[in-house]
Amino acid sequence: MKSTRPAWKGIVLAGLLTTGLALGANAASAGECPADKRVAVGQGQKPGPTAPKDVTDKVIATTDLTREALGIKDRQFRARQLEIKPGGIVPWHSHGDRPAMIYVVSGEVTEYASTCAVPIVHRAGEVAAERAPTSHWWQNTGKASSVLISVDLFRIDDKVNEKMM
Repeated sequence: MKSTRPAWKGIVLAGLLTTGLALGANAASAGECPADKRVAVGQGQKPGPTAPKDVTDKVIATTDLTREALGIKDRQFRARQLEIKPGGIVPWHSHGDRPAMIYVVSGEVTEYASTCAVPIVHRAGEVAAERAPTSHWWQNTGKASSVLISVDLFRIDDKVNEKMM
């Protein structure tokens, strides 16, 4: 998806979004794995479903970082909106080479992470940082749809993780 706005506006927007999410992450630590429940990869939650269920994934903005001053080859700074219906699933995936942040706009979702011994509940207003070596899956265990905003450094040629990851 290409944006029609000038590149500098996209960079400013991305910077503001990232800063806002980073500040939110500090303020909303309730959605993190408890320190005493953090474990080595593979010792936490087991792999879950591998197919999405009742979730929509819409790319709302992208910036090709290859073309920016940063010059990050073959990477895209991407923002998406995900809507997960009750019982819906974002399938098992890895953040081994794709850092991301998820802002919970509304609703509540549960994360099952390979690096946490217990499921992690994320509520509206919280931010979840997703980084190596975590693999995980999410499920809306509530009674209302959940809306999430995801920003990540997506590898342009990664067709496997292009949607719902």
